[in-house]
Amino acid sequence: MRRKKIMWRIYASFLLSAMTAFAAMAWYATHSLKMFHQDQVAAELLMHAQIVTRETAAILPETEPGTADRLCKEFGRLMTTRITIVLPDGRVIGDSEENPVGMDNHRNRPEIAAALKGETGKAVRFSDTRRQSLMYLAIPVRQGNTLLAVARVSLPLAVIDWAVHAIVRNIILGWLIVAILFAVVTWLLSRRISRPLEDMRRVAERIAHGDLEARVARPDSEELGDLARTLNQMATQLSERLSTITRQRNEQEAVLASMVEGVFAVDRDERILNLNHAAARLLDLAPEQAQGRSIQEAVRNRDLQAFISATLAGTGPAEDEIVIYGNEERFIQLHGTALTNIAGYNIGALIVLNDITRLKRLETVRRDFVANVSHELKTPITALKGCVETLSDTKPIDPVENSRFLAMMARQVARMEALVEDLLSLSRIEFDAERKHVALDRGAISEVLQRAAQSFATAAVAKSISLVVECPAEVKAPINVALLEQAVGNLLDNAIKFSANGTRILVSGRLTGNDVEIQVTDQGLGIEKKHLSRLFERFYRVDQARSRALGGTGLGLAIVKHIALAHRGTVTVASEPGQGSTFTIRIPAR
Repeated sequence: MRRKKIMWRIYASFLLSAMTAFAAMAWYATHSLKMFHQDQVAAELLMHAQIVTRETAAILPETEPGTADRLCKEFGRLMTTRITIVLPDGRVIGDSEENPVGMDNHRNRPEIAAALKGETGKAVRFSDTRRQSLMYLAIPVRQGNTLLAVARVSLPLAVIDWAVHAIVRNIILGWLIVAILFAVVTWLLSRRISRPLEDMRRVAERIAHGDLEARVARPDSEELGDLARTLNQMATQLSERLSTITRQRNEQEAVLASMVEGVFAVDRDERILNLNHAAARLLDLAPEQAQGRSIQEAVRNRDLQAFISATLAGTGPAEDEIVIYGNEERFIQLHGTALTNIAGYNIGALIVLNDITRLKRLETVRRDFVANVSHELKTPITALKGCVETLSDTKPIDPVENSRFLAMMARQVARMEALVEDLLSLSRIEFDAERKHVALDRGAISEVLQRAAQSFATAAVAKSISLVVECPAEVKAPINVALLEQAVGNLLDNAIKFSANGTRILVSGRLTGNDVEIQVTDQGLGIEKKHLSRLFERFYRVDQARSRALGGTGLGLAIVKHIALAHRGTVTVASEPGQGSTFTIRIPAR
């Protein structure tokens, strides 16, 4: 069971007792006021009834019909009170608000029955005629000892309720003011008693969280003062003993946190003792969750586990390279050394990790680029060499064969020229983009798309391909018209080459948020998912034989990528085999 604070015990008890007593007093005062007002209204009604009785006795017995009714309506208008005159048999002969002819017999009404007995009748009930609660008072009308009639006056209780409610509102307002004042005073008194204990608790919590400079102000009471002095002495001793340890730990943490290399230490049981943020990032770990766990549980990599085991044994290599497969593939260079204590005993191992993924990828790209360029150049050179050797033969050559070899040489020269032109174009785009020499002027995207589509209209017609351009004229962005037209043209060239006859190619442009999206969608063969991540690399081909047969250099999509980067944008592809492909260029709209 949760224990309550002493302040709340004191505060709640005082406040609840006081508010209960004041609420009871307020209820009693309200009830007394209501009874008082009802007595006042009854006295006022009796005075009105006596006046009506005197005037009614003067006109009864009635000699002219309607005289009593006119008297009631006249007095009712002057007194703002309902007046009714009832004969001893219960018939109503006058009423200040209703036609007496249509009114019920009143002989059995409680106040009328009492008045017929010679008493003053009083009753409070709901009136069906007025649709509200009324107070009725009736007295007999006599002439000598003869009972002529009964005069009844009534007044709505709403008048009483309104007066009582006005007083109740004032009482409630006063009650709230007193309650607030009493709550504040009670709060101050309770805080004066409980504050020293609360201060000690807070200081103890600060000391427990490492704030050893926290001290307690000594209260006035002797017992609490001794407790505060003892707590302050304990904090001083802890501060002196832990300051050195804290300083050394902070220095060590600062060094590890500032290191670019990943560093972590394990004990002889291969449990992680500590690791910095760089190591946690490289190993996809959370630093606070990894400490104390075994390396086999934290990192599922056999090569890393074997390296740590060999380092602890002192027989394995001090350096190694491994590959970690997590959210992305990482190449890690490892350096390991044994940890020893002051006595020289082996207590664990220290592992340093260097991320060499970028270097590995650069080496791969450079190696692939050299191999691809060599391969792309070797093929036409070999063909040209064969043609030259054939044409250089002293034997006579048939004119048809001569023309065939010359055409072959022209094709290979054109292929080499296209390859060199694409390489130079790619190099120029990269050079200008790195030095920000690419001039960007605000222009209409639709005009660029229309010109690119017109350049390939003949090729599309040759394959009966429907080439559609959709782009609102108001879509504009900072662009280099020539480069962007070249990028869209490369995408259209590929779409036409790899689409079947009679299909449809859609070139669209639209504004999406703060970017402009240019999409080229075809209904071609599609591309398998494994190729999508490398599709924009230089000389990367999904189908080597088909791409070369269609005259591609393997640099078209790489050029598209670098043109998008020159526009501070990106290019992506979405494709499924047999469903076609969609290439999307996104560039900032401003």
